[in-house]
Amino acid sequence: MIILGIVLLLIGFVLKISILWTIGVILVLVGAALWVLGAVGHAVGGRRHYW
Repeated sequence: MIILGIVLLLIGFVLKISILWTIGVILVLVGAALWVLGAVGHAVGGRRHYW
């Protein structure tokens, strides 16, 4: 999810499409939050670790 967000950020920045930029930021933030939750030991979506 983080990688997809970064890709959308780059595409949105290069092509000057603001909706891709916005979606990319949201995906990066959600992916980072899930990664942190998984790293501290909380189950995320039924899984003990989130990659």
